[in-house]
Amino acid sequence: MIVSPCNAAKLSAKRLRSALVAGSAVLCLLSAGQLWAFNLDDVSAKAKELAGQKFEAPRSNLPNEFRDMKFADYQKIRFRTEKAEWADQKNPFKLSFYHQGMHFDTPVKINEITANTVEEIKYDPSRFDFGDLQFDPKATEQLGYAGFRVLYPINKADKQDEIMTMLGASYFRVVGKGHTYGLSARGLAIDTALPSGEEFPRFREFWIQQPKPGDKHLVIFALLDSPRATGAYRLILRPGSDTIVDVKGQMFLRDKVGKLGIAPLTSMFLFGANQPSKVLNYRRELHDSSGLSIHAGNGEWIWRPLNNPKHLAVSQFSVENPRGFGLLQRGRDFSHYEDLDDRYDKRPSAWIEPKGDWGKGTVDLVEIPTADETNDNIVAFWNPEKLPEPGQPLDFAYRMHWTMDEAAIHAPDSAWVKQTLRSTGDVKQSNLIRQPDGSVAYLVDFEGPSLAALAPDADVRSQVSVGDNAELVENSVRYNPETKGWRLTLRMKIKDASKSTEMRAALVQNIVPADLAKTSLPASNSSVAKADKIAAKQQEKADKEAKAAEAKQADAKPAADAKDKANKDAKQPAAADAAPATPEPASTEEVLTETWSYQLPADE
Repeated sequence: MIVSPCNAAKLSAKRLRSALVAGSAVLCLLSAGQLWAFNLDDVSAKAKELAGQKFEAPRSNLPNEFRDMKFADYQKIRFRTEKAEWADQKNPFKLSFYHQGMHFDTPVKINEITANTVEEIKYDPSRFDFGDLQFDPKATEQLGYAGFRVLYPINKADKQDEIMTMLGASYFRVVGKGHTYGLSARGLAIDTALPSGEEFPRFREFWIQQPKPGDKHLVIFALLDSPRATGAYRLILRPGSDTIVDVKGQMFLRDKVGKLGIAPLTSMFLFGANQPSKVLNYRRELHDSSGLSIHAGNGEWIWRPLNNPKHLAVSQFSVENPRGFGLLQRGRDFSHYEDLDDRYDKRPSAWIEPKGDWGKGTVDLVEIPTADETNDNIVAFWNPEKLPEPGQPLDFAYRMHWTMDEAAIHAPDSAWVKQTLRSTGDVKQSNLIRQPDGSVAYLVDFEGPSLAALAPDADVRSQVSVGDNAELVENSVRYNPETKGWRLTLRMKIKDASKSTEMRAALVQNIVPADLAKTSLPASNSSVAKADKIAAKQQEKADKEAKAAEAKQADAKPAADAKDKANKDAKQPAAADAAPATPEPASTEEVLTETWSYQLPADE
């Protein structure tokens, strides 16, 4: 009930008092709601304030027995699942926590957002089972949590599975239904692969919104800090067959940086079919991701198979307003990996889908040498061309897809690289024995709707460039009946093995305008399609008139042949004016596949 000066006099004193009390109660509820409302603006205010202050490096509070422990000992510290946050509530999400130890030596503050409060989740050593570790219990009293896990019944309704983990710097990993942990994401990357050295920002504080019983998403806020940057993040986690994470952030620079990495992904590539293992191994491939995929703003798709190089390798792909990029695990057959323990065939791909226009910049790929699979050696991120001045905000938003359904990421009307195979180049001798000729060979299998729709004898050919450091000695394309696609074989001789060699290839076919008129073209090419249709109609009209003339000539009487010929010669110019001769239509090249972009590393 609303009380106003117009109707107050008409109310009895008792009713007036009741109305005022009710109004006051509503006002108090609104005030309480406003008081405890928590959103990204609150974290952004903290990030902006931090950016104006001198950076203070976090200090370790670990006792020696925890700081010096080995990984096997750290694994002995297990969280008691019955002690999970929200364990006594009916909402589908639960939280468990990581204990400090090893290089996870500084605590992060973790808060819970409820309907009317924001409170810290205090460290409690009774939540952990320390196994047979020997230590002074008093040494853990002032410790904290190193990070947290999100649990959710993603595979079975009666089992809480770990679907997200936040541990170390700004790293986090996510899985969907049936996935196993693989590559990681980060909040921010600074000066990756620069001679000055990389800076690793860290999430220093989290705020996690308590979910309601029917919620299918979890909201997490995070405050990022580093010597030269601060940032505020909101992550909305949506578990499923493909787990989605919607990220919205605002970043502030304390000082200028050489290279800024937005939406960074970190993965591992040890060896694969394009770069086989140097030592005997029963696994054909061992990696969390097999390549970098980019969907450029102009519609082009690019596929870059990964390498484990002998020297640091950095590749940059100039893009304006990218539509997406990610590190993908193409090839889900168990036979590619044969690993029953680590199940690389079930490790997810991560696809970044930008929200809004990101402008000009580059998608950067960094490949670092590694001797084993325990080290992440692959980094990919968006590097904006224009960076904000210190103290000025940089806003960004994107959606992350953690998926095993790579086909859903591919262009639906194109074709993509199924696999890249490397081999010693050879030629077949007259006695049918293959003889190595000092070349290196790559076999690239393309498959997809644009190729499956073609006849096996279609005129498919390749567009190839290999740069100045290679001599191309074979470039052949043949139909692959097993995949209903085409296989490209490239054989080349490398001029200087100490230098890397860049290669690009795509499959194309020639089409004439008449064919184009029958082809469904994108709206952006509507003017071209219209012109092609006009040309096709003109050609069709000329063909009909020519056939009609031939028929008339065949029906003419033999006695009148000379006269008809004379009349025809006399009228030829007029006929030419009525239906001008149409030149042979020029063929147009249609790109059928994504671009295969590969770098043969130096000293390979």
